[in-house]
Amino acid sequence: MSITKLYWGSLGRQWRGGLVLFGCSVLESVPAFLSGRLVALAVDRGFAAGDPLTGVLWLLVFALVAVIGALGSRLVWRQLGMVIEPIRDALVTAVVSGILRNGATSRNAPDASGVARITQHVEVIRDATAGLLVQARGMLVTTVAALAGLFTVAGGLAWLVAVPVLTALVLFACLLPALAARQRAVAIADERTAEVAGGVLVGMRDVVACGAEQTAGMAVFDAVDDQARAAVRMAQATAMRTLVIAIGGFSPLVLVLLNAPGMVAAGELTAGAALGSLVYLATTMQPALQGLASTASTVVLRLLVAVRRLSEVAGEPPEAGGGAEPAGAAISVRGLTFGWGEHAEPVVRGLDLDLVPGDHLAVVGPSGIGKSTLAGLLTGQLEPQDGLVRLGGVPVRSVRPEVVHRMVALIPQEAYVFAGTVRENLALLAPEATDERLYEAARAVGAGDLVDRLGGLYGEIGHAAEGLSAGQAQLLGLARVYASQAEVIILDEATAHLDPAAEAHAERAFAARGGILVVIAHRLSSALRANRLLVMDGDHTLLGTHEGLLAESARYAEMMRAWTGTPERVRAS
Repeated sequence: MSITKLYWGSLGRQWRGGLVLFGCSVLESVPAFLSGRLVALAVDRGFAAGDPLTGVLWLLVFALVAVIGALGSRLVWRQLGMVIEPIRDALVTAVVSGILRNGATSRNAPDASGVARITQHVEVIRDATAGLLVQARGMLVTTVAALAGLFTVAGGLAWLVAVPVLTALVLFACLLPALAARQRAVAIADERTAEVAGGVLVGMRDVVACGAEQTAGMAVFDAVDDQARAAVRMAQATAMRTLVIAIGGFSPLVLVLLNAPGMVAAGELTAGAALGSLVYLATTMQPALQGLASTASTVVLRLLVAVRRLSEVAGEPPEAGGGAEPAGAAISVRGLTFGWGEHAEPVVRGLDLDLVPGDHLAVVGPSGIGKSTLAGLLTGQLEPQDGLVRLGGVPVRSVRPEVVHRMVALIPQEAYVFAGTVRENLALLAPEATDERLYEAARAVGAGDLVDRLGGLYGEIGHAAEGLSAGQAQLLGLARVYASQAEVIILDEATAHLDPAAEAHAERAFAARGGILVVIAHRLSSALRANRLLVMDGDHTLLGTHEGLLAESARYAEMMRAWTGTPERVRAS
C-alpha cells in the first residue's frame, strides 16, 4: 500500500471522530453567523431607538453566543488527538517498515535521511492534518457563516464583497503550483542536509583520521546553502501570496465603507445593518479569508508535498515472502552473487554452500568483505542478483514470513534491549516460554548472574538499556534467541563486546543447542571452535576445515599468524 493510500485510508477510518468535529464546528460557527445581526439589532432596536437597555440585552446575547462558540472550539481540541494520533502511528509504522526492509539501506550505520522522514515529513503530515481539521475547517465554516449572515443583514453590500474575493482566490490558485514546487524543494533540501550532516557526524573518526575535515565541512556547508536558497525562494513565493490575499481581504472592507453611507442616506440600509456588515467583514470574514489562504498555501502545500515525498522514497515495500512451507531447516546455497548496486563489484560471487542441522560454520575475512551481507542473504532480507538460497528445499524469499521468523534468528552486533522487565526482553521471541525455560536460556549463554543482579526475571530495565554495558546487553540478546524455537542461528559479531571467555561460552552453548549455527567471526578464535570455515576474500571464497584451510589458503594462514603470532600456536590451538 502506498503512503498516499495509507494516509487517506487512515483518515477515512476516523469518520466517527470527523462527525464529532462537524458537530463542534456547528457550535463554533454560531458567533460568526449571528455576530453582525446581533450588533444590528442592538443598534436599530436599542441604542438608535432610544432604548439602551434593549441594546445592552442584545449585546449580552452576543456574549452568550461567543461563549457557545468557545465551547465548540474547546471540544474540537479535545477530539483532535483521537483523530490525528492513529494516522501518525500508521505512517511511522510504514516508514520504519520500509527502511528496515529496504535492501539499499546500510545495516551497520544509521539512516539519517530515514530519521528525517520520521522527524520531519511524518510530523509535517501530522501537524498539517491537525491544522486543516482545526484552522482550515474553522476558517471555512466561519467564512461561509459570515457570508450567509451578511446576505441576511445587507444583501446589497454582500455583492460588493463577492467580486474582489473571487478575483483574489483565482489569482491565489494560479500561484499554488509555484508554491508547491518550492515547498517540495525545501523538503528535499531538508532531507539532504540531514543525510549529509548525519553521514559526516557518524564517520567523524574516519574523517579526522584521513585529514578530510575541510572536504567534509564543505559538503555540509553546500547542503546548508542549498537548503537556505530553497527557503529564500519559498519565502519570495509566500510574499507574493500574502500580497494577493491582502488585496482580496481589504478591498471588500474599503468598498463597504465607501458605499454604506450613501445607502443609509437613501434609506436602502439601516445604520445598524451597516455597522453589522462592518462587523462581519472586519472581525470575521476578512481575518478568516486571510487565515484560510495562509493555511491553504502553507499547511495544505506542506501536507501534499510531505505525503508525495514519503511516497517517493519511503513507500511501504511489497510484503516479503510467499506461502511456501520448508521441509526442515537445511540450507542450500547455489551460485549466490550479490553486489551493492548494479555496477558495483560483487561482495559475494558464485557461492555454493550446504548447511544441515548440527553444522557449526564460522565465516571469517577482512572487515567490509561481505560477511554481514552474506547473513542478510541467508535470512532472505536481501535479494541476490544471481543464484538462490533455499531453506528446507524452498527459496527462502518464498517462505511465509512468519515461518522464517520462527525458524531463523539473526543476532546483530547491536543488541536491542527494550524498556520493561527482564522477562519481557527474554520472552520476546518465545512469549509462551516458562520462567524456568527463560532462566535456563540465560544460564546457558552465561547471563544467569546478570539476570540475578537485575532483580530476576521481573526486574526492570530502563529506557535505552540504562545501566547496562554493551556486553551485558549482548548477553540478554543471546539469551532471548536461545530461548526461542529458531533452528538456524546466525551470530553476526553478536559477541563483539564480550571477553574471549564469555564469547567461547556463548558459542559453545549455541553449538550444543542443536540446529544450524553460523558465526560471523569477530575474533578468529571462533574459527577454532567451528567444524567448518568459510573464508571470504573478495573473489576467493574457500570452504573447509581449520587445518585444511591453513594449508590451502594463504590469506587464512596469514590472518591466523597475525592473530596468534606463530603458525605453531595456530595448530596447537
